[in-house]
Amino acid sequence: MTSTSTASSASPATRPPEAGAGKVPAPRRRRALSRARRAALPFGSLLLFLAGWQLLAASGTWSQTLVPPPAKVWDAFVDVSTTHDGVRGYNGTYLVEHLGISLRRIAFGAGIGIAAGVVFGLLMGTVGWLRSLFEPWITFLRTLPPLAYFSLLIIWLGINEEPKITLLAVAAFPPVAVSTTTAVAAVPSSLVEAARALGASRWDVVKDVVVPSALPETLTGVRLAVGVAYSSLVAAELVNGLPGIGGMVKDAANYNNTPVVLVGIIAIGVSGLVIDGLLLRLERAVVPWRGRV
Repeated sequence: MTSTSTASSASPATRPPEAGAGKVPAPRRRRALSRARRAALPFGSLLLFLAGWQLLAASGTWSQTLVPPPAKVWDAFVDVSTTHDGVRGYNGTYLVEHLGISLRRIAFGAGIGIAAGVVFGLLMGTVGWLRSLFEPWITFLRTLPPLAYFSLLIIWLGINEEPKITLLAVAAFPPVAVSTTTAVAAVPSSLVEAARALGASRWDVVKDVVVPSALPETLTGVRLAVGVAYSSLVAAELVNGLPGIGGMVKDAANYNNTPVVLVGIIAIGVSGLVIDGLLLRLERAVVPWRGRV
């Protein structure tokens, strides 16, 4: 009797832990492992790329002027990012300043092209004759490489900022216009008819039915447009592009300064990845239902 009452009155602290206590729940552990795997794969691929690059540079197959080792590119990155031997960055401008000026050009140019593409896409998707009128011209413009009309823009607009901004706007316009037009045309007619049956005006149908339905594809077009604008950046800065990251790449290439060229290319690529990631987060926040319905 005494032993029974003693066992029953034992404090919780002295009781043996229950099975599974203190363990991380299986779903949470799986999510943590999945996140770690997603982070490790890009890092591992980067290490493999750097190792292959170093082996290629050390093999002597090409001279270091053509394929400089990673350490030499790092030294060039430090040089263009700081003041060295009395020289401020590259051509008197730091790398971050070159990049900032180019990003400002992309923001203005691509912003104009994206806004125009959304407006034209909505109009062409809702008005049939406008689509028949403008779609061949947009397709024609989409197939042209930027260098094909950049010289014409210089003749028309000079060598200052105007041709650069215009080139980036023209390059960003077609992807958004095409994706928005396709998305608007694909809006289910049953939704439009239901909204009209409930007394919605034409503007209400566009605002409350067409735009939300087309928004996911439109945002995909925006991501494509920003990518096209980035791919056109060096072309936009071929003439009078300094300061600017594309102008820096072009100027360094004139002097066979391969490390600086690679620094500029890496800066463009990394900044493009960051901006695309931000746009992807924006897309998930604005259209969280995408892929779930």
